Amino acid sequence: MLTSKQRAYLRGLANTMEPIFLIGKGGISEVMIREIDSALEARELIKLKILNNSMVEVREAADEISEKTNSEVVQVIGGKFVLYRQAQEKSVIQLP
Repeated sequence: MLTSKQRAYLRGLANTMEPIFLIGKGGISEVMIREIDSALEARELIKLKILNNSMVEVREAADEISEKTNSEVVQVIGGKFVLYRQAQEKSVIQLP
């Protein structure tokens, strides 16, 4: 569980990031979950975007992906959300 200070720090890091995954009308598949899982291991902090034609709501998608990848939802704003999970081997982000 992230503290508010850690969450604020991660939001600052994610501010300049571009979304690396787009979720459209196809929804969230197991293949996408595996890809997000490997991206979290490599980057620790990722931004995702829900397209307008998606049938899933932003908060629902964030919670579902977070649960399936054992990550934390850092921020949900508009059609985008940010996920964080500390890397198992080489952790790059040092939380305050």
